[in-house]
Amino acid sequence: MPRHLHLASQSPRRLELLRQIGLTPLILPLRHAPGRADVDETPLPKEAPAAYVTRIARLKAEAGQLALLGRKLPDWPIVAADTTVALERRILGKPADAEEATAMLRVYAGRTHTVLTAVAVNYRGRLSSALSRSRVRFAPLDEAEIAAYVASREPFDKAGGYGIQGRAAMFVEHLSGSYSGVMGLPLYETARLLREAGFQVL
Repeated sequence: MPRHLHLASQSPRRLELLRQIGLTPLILPLRHAPGRADVDETPLPKEAPAAYVTRIARLKAEAGQLALLGRKLPDWPIVAADTTVALERRILGKPADAEEATAMLRVYAGRTHTVLTAVAVNYRGRLSSALSRSRVRFAPLDEAEIAAYVASREPFDKAGGYGIQGRAAMFVEHLSGSYSGVMGLPLYETARLLREAGFQVL
């Protein structure tokens, strides 16, 4: 029996992760008419990375509810998420260009960074959220490796400038936390929130 829900994201990785646990997600775009519902993802002054991703995930879930009502779509749960890489209190989103992607990878090389992904579920008037925190250690990288990875163009649509499910997997020496969270949607937390909202996951 299909277990339908709305995914307030156009990320193919999040779509595939929900399918992996037997759910049937329908992408709910937030930035396209009808029912346009933009979310300003600009960090607030001095906003901590964990507070930032949680706030944005919840805003996306709220915007998803407005889009759902505006488009008269089925009343299924709305799942939204946001991911960032954090270096102390510095928030690293998607790189704007090759120079920024290169700078990010140089910082990661031979060091450990934190990947934060917040997930929010909006269903039948209830909005709840959870935070996944993972630690990822990269091997030392030389300039040729960084340049080759940037040239692959893989960094440009990914928070923090890399995708652990892609070529960057060969850089990861150690991961402590949630692999699916680093990909962009922590499945344990997502399933828990859905169950708590009264939605049958299994």
